Amino acid sequence: MVLKFASFLIIWSCGILAADILMATQGGTKSHKIPFWELARGLIARGHNITFLSGFPADFNIEGLHEVTPSGLVEYIHNYTNWDLLGSRMAGEMPIKPWDGLRYAFESCDAMLGDTETKELANRSFDLAVLDGAFPECFLGLMYQFKIPFMYINTVGFYTGSLSTAGNPVSYAITPNFYSRFTDTMSLYERAVNTAMQIGQNLMHMYVMRRTHIVLREHLGAHIPHPYDLSRNVSFILQNGHAVLSYPRAFNPNVAEVACIHCKAAKKLPRNLEEFVGASGVSGFIYVSMGSSVKAANMPEALRRMLVRTFARLPYHVLWKYEGSSADIKDLTSNVKLLRWLPQQDILGHPKLRAFVTHGGLLSMFETVFHGVPVVTMPVFCDHDVNSAKAEVDGYAIKLDLQTLSINQLYKAIMKVIHDPRYKSAARYRQKLLLDQRSTALDTAIYWTEYVLRHKGAYHLQASSRNMTWWQYYLLDVVAVYLALLYGLILLIKRIDFRSEKLQSLQLLTSASYSEVKTKSKKL
Repeated sequence: MVLKFASFLIIWSCGILAADILMATQGGTKSHKIPFWELARGLIARGHNITFLSGFPADFNIEGLHEVTPSGLVEYIHNYTNWDLLGSRMAGEMPIKPWDGLRYAFESCDAMLGDTETKELANRSFDLAVLDGAFPECFLGLMYQFKIPFMYINTVGFYTGSLSTAGNPVSYAITPNFYSRFTDTMSLYERAVNTAMQIGQNLMHMYVMRRTHIVLREHLGAHIPHPYDLSRNVSFILQNGHAVLSYPRAFNPNVAEVACIHCKAAKKLPRNLEEFVGASGVSGFIYVSMGSSVKAANMPEALRRMLVRTFARLPYHVLWKYEGSSADIKDLTSNVKLLRWLPQQDILGHPKLRAFVTHGGLLSMFETVFHGVPVVTMPVFCDHDVNSAKAEVDGYAIKLDLQTLSINQLYKAIMKVIHDPRYKSAARYRQKLLLDQRSTALDTAIYWTEYVLRHKGAYHLQASSRNMTWWQYYLLDVVAVYLALLYGLILLIKRIDFRSEKLQSLQLLTSASYSEVKTKSKKL
C-alpha cells in the first residue's frame, strides 16, 4: 500500500508539473539537434509534452516527441550547406565565405517564418521554450508573440554571444574566439588578434541583427522589438561546456554547464562490426569519422588517396564512417571497413579501440573524453580549431593541418597517440575529472528547466549587467567622469598656483618699494 501511495504521489506531482515545451534550433548542421534530443527524452519521461522545430527531418522516432520541420527551412539549409569544406581548407581558403556566414541567420529566418508549418505552430500556446543559443534571434520574435519565458541550450560551447547579451563576463583576454586557434593562455599578439576577431564579429553580428529585425517585422508585425532587446530577457542558459572540456569560466546564476548531456556508456556492437573488430586481435582498431557536417564522400581525391595509403600502412583495422560507396575508392585494403553510419559512442567505448581520427567537432571531442580515448584531429571549419587546441593543450590529442597534411604526418600522429602512453593517460585523467560530478548533465538540465517552469521564468536569477552598454559595464563612463574631475582639479590647482605666484610677486614688489623708501629716508 505504501509503495502504491508513493507511486501515486510521484505520478500526481509529475502531472502538476507537466508542461507544453517548445524546443527549436536554427542550426545549419544536424549535430545541433543532439543536445535537444537528450533533454527532450528526459523531460518526456517526466510527463512533459515536447514539440521540436528544426531544419532536419527526423531520422528516427522518439516516443512522445513531436518534431516540426518547416519545408522552407529544410530546403534552405540543404541548398546552403552544399559546401566543399575539406577542399577549401586544404587549399588554404575560408571554408565558409564571410557573406555566407552573415546571410544565413536572416535568410533562414525568412524561409522559416514564411513556411505554413511555422505559421501553424505560431497559433499554438506553450509554457516554455528552449532555443538554440547559436541562432536564437529569429525564434525570439515568436517568443514575444507567445509571451512565455525562454531558455537557451548553447550548442556551440565556445560561442559567447548569447552569454554576453545575458550579462555574463566574457573577457577577450582569456576567452578564445570560437573561430580562432587560440587557447585561454594567449600572448600579447594573440590577445590583440583575438580581440580584433571578437570586435569584428560583434560588428558583423549587429548588421545581421538589423537585417533579422527587418525580417521579423515583415512576418510578425512592426511591433516586434529589436532582437537584442528580446535576447536580454533569457531566463536560463544551459551551456554546452565544462571546465574539464572547455575552460573554467565565471558565469551568472542563470547559467549551468551541461557538457556531454548526450554521452552514454557503450553498448555491444552489432554482429558485423564486432566480427570485424574481433578479427583485429590484440592490435585493436582505429575509428575514423569527420562528423555530420563534413561529408567524407565529398572530400578531394588527393585527401582520399592520402587516407587510403595511410590506413594501408597501419598495423590496425580501421572503421571509417564514409557516406559514399567503397567502389569509389581504389586500392582500399582489407583492414579498412567503410559504413555510411556507425554507432560512435559504442565504438569509442570498445576495449579494442586504440585511437580516434576526427575533425574536432565539439560533441565528438566530448565523447572522446567521456570514453577516455586519445585522438588525432584534422580541423575543418567553425569551432574545430579551438576545440582541437584545447584537447592538444590537455595532452590527449595531436592536431594536424589539412593544408600541409602528408601521409607520413598522419601515420606518425596515429602511431604516436597509440604508443606514447602520455596521450592515453591524459585522456583517462580528463575522463576521471569529467565523470566526477554530483549529478549528470541531463539531470542538471532537467532540474533547471523545471525550475524555470516552477518559478514562472525565474527572472530573479537575471543579472542587471544584461541591460548595460559595454562602456557602462567596463566603467568607461566612470573613467570619463574621473578624468574630467582630474582635469578640473588640475585647472583649479593651476589657477590657485597662478594667484599665489601673483600674490607673492606683489608682496615682493611691495617689500622692494618699502626698502627703497626706507633707504631714501635714512639718506635724508
